[in-house]
Amino acid sequence: MAEKKESLLGGFKAFLMRGNVIDLAVAVVIGAAFTNIVNSVVKGIINPLVGAFGTKDLEGYSSCLKAPCRVIDGEMQGIQIQWGLVLSAILSFVITAAVVYFLMVLPMAKILAKRAAHEKAKEGVQETLEVSELEVLKEIRDHLVSQRGPVNNTGVTSQTGGGTGAHSTS
Repeated sequence: MAEKKESLLGGFKAFLMRGNVIDLAVAVVIGAAFTNIVNSVVKGIINPLVGAFGTKDLEGYSSCLKAPCRVIDGEMQGIQIQWGLVLSAILSFVITAAVVYFLMVLPMAKILAKRAAHEKAKEGVQETLEVSELEVLKEIRDHLVSQRGPVNNTGVTSQTGGGTGAHSTS
């Protein structure tokens, strides 16, 4: 039973120590901090700007579905739809998505495309070198064969003109 607990704990430790789990944890923490920044920008800048053109803060906009929409004794009378809150949340999402796309996704895509092009070019050069090397080796072989003369079935080269220079290739 103790061995089973050790293997479970060991597996859990290995899972936690993987690079992608650590990266994910860092991304969640950074994302939470970034969400606070975006929400502050929306509430502190965008909502008052919208309010400057309207009559109140963006989150204060609402419609009454069933009248009367007022607070009596701390309780809301009627049915109120707070579409300003929804619009504020949508603006926060759009701003967050735009910042992530333009500051993170787009530059990373360009970096990865350059890296892929560089790797492809490097691979093409390597293939060219391998083909060139093979061609050179074939030429050397052909040149050596032509210097030795034709080879017969027994593996002995026959040389014409002299007879003293016959060599066995086996």
